[in-house]
Amino acid sequence: MRITLMGMLLLFTFIGNCQTKDAKAIAILEEVSAKTKSYKSIKVEFAYTMVNTKAKINEEKSGSLLISGDKYKMNAAGQTVFCDGKTIWTYLKESNEVQVNSLDNKDDALTPSKLLTSYNSNYKSKIIKSNDPAVELIELVPNVSKNFSKAILGVDKLKKQIKSFSIFDKSGNVFTYKIKTFITNAPVSTADFSFDEKKFPGVEVIDMR
Repeated sequence: MRITLMGMLLLFTFIGNCQTKDAKAIAILEEVSAKTKSYKSIKVEFAYTMVNTKAKINEEKSGSLLISGDKYKMNAAGQTVFCDGKTIWTYLKESNEVQVNSLDNKDDALTPSKLLTSYNSNYKSKIIKSNDPAVELIELVPNVSKNFSKAILGVDKLKKQIKSFSIFDKSGNVFTYKIKTFITNAPVSTADFSFDEKKFPGVEVIDMR
């Protein structure tokens, strides 16, 4: 599975009809969305785990994410994903290759702002029990069939910032992202969000557009 932009921000677009939702959950999501969109940029470091109890898999890695509007750069699991809002480059370090896709041509194309503004029409949402009194947990279920059944978003009650994001896919895998550092309004440039072949000697370019 390709690493995804933490829900938190990083990662899905759903097309569906509005359904009945938890009013409290929607209010929290709207607060998080408004606050997140007020930042010129966000820079985070996160821990990433993939667990499949049946297959006895428990992998843990770390990564980083830089976001500015619909542009982002993410490093995790041997991959670096660049997105300038129009094109996505996925660089695979092990094979020294980069896959190039047009954002508009991807069914599950995601930009941070899409995640934070699409929940209202694309998810059924509700508050669920949290073992941490400082964190609100919100369950998000897509309105249309996807390759995962639900996602759970952890929100810091005081700061209104995303603390964690878990994705439960239909193969029994649980992908979880936990935020370790959250820095706002860090300096960024357009070059941060595009792939520069000159910096990767001998890279194989696979253009899938």
